[in-house]
Amino acid sequence: MQVRKNPNFKWLLMLVALLVVIAIPSYYWMEKENNAHAERSRSLLSPVIMVPGSSATTERFNELIDQLNKTTMNEHSVLKVTVSREAKLSYSGSINKNDQEPIIIIGFANNKDGYANIKKQAFWLDVAFTSLMQNYKFNNFKAFGHSNGGLIWTYWLEHYYAQYSDDVRIKRLMTLGTPYNFTENNINNRTQMLADFIKNRTALPENLKVYSLSGGKSYESDGIVPETSVAAGKFIFQKQVKSYTAMTVTGEKADHSDLPQNKQVIQAIREYLLKKPDRPGRPEKNLKPRRRRSNR
Repeated sequence: MQVRKNPNFKWLLMLVALLVVIAIPSYYWMEKENNAHAERSRSLLSPVIMVPGSSATTERFNELIDQLNKTTMNEHSVLKVTVSREAKLSYSGSINKNDQEPIIIIGFANNKDGYANIKKQAFWLDVAFTSLMQNYKFNNFKAFGHSNGGLIWTYWLEHYYAQYSDDVRIKRLMTLGTPYNFTENNINNRTQMLADFIKNRTALPENLKVYSLSGGKSYESDGIVPETSVAAGKFIFQKQVKSYTAMTVTGEKADHSDLPQNKQVIQAIREYLLKKPDRPGRPEKNLKPRRRRSNR
């Protein structure tokens, strides 16, 4: 008597084999992800990530960092990342092994002005941020943006940050001379960019502390950006984030291009962005809290 083979058995074996082939890589991927998550949760790294303004490179903050390191006992190492137009990353510098609060600067080969370009730069910022997060496993960071750098951070927070918020927390954002309404003096004439920022403000993280610094070269502007344009940030952040603090920087180097080298700006970074000033200097006379501090 001849035993008939069940054709379904063959397909069953093939299905089991296929599931095993799929399951083994999935298991190792999940294990890798779990290990990365555990490593990130234990990490003490808390970088300050800086973005320069239009027409500026990753060298923009050299003097700022030199002056900052002179006033802290623990020197901050510096890593610089440039993103090409094709979203390729190039690096210079490094993060020292024992440095828990390094400075990372992200710049763009296409560093031109304009709202359309700011959207592109926010995408390139996201490419760099993803790489940094995966390589260095930090679970929190602080952000700093000069001029258009603050616009790029704001756009990124509204459109990209949510995908990281479960693993990485932005603690503080400091903007410096950031033109939220570009060169418009009249706040009633809102640019498309400002209108979009206000429209999408609900995507901002509620536990974020924001510090907006403007230059006081004159009562109206820092020589390039109108004071009313910087102040327009209140319509984006107030009553949406944990706190929004506006300050005016005066005295020497209070014009737009020199703001990153201003002593009061360096003091503000030391006081509000860094974990703590290891060797605090004397309070500068010209750093003036202005107008509003709104808390949720």
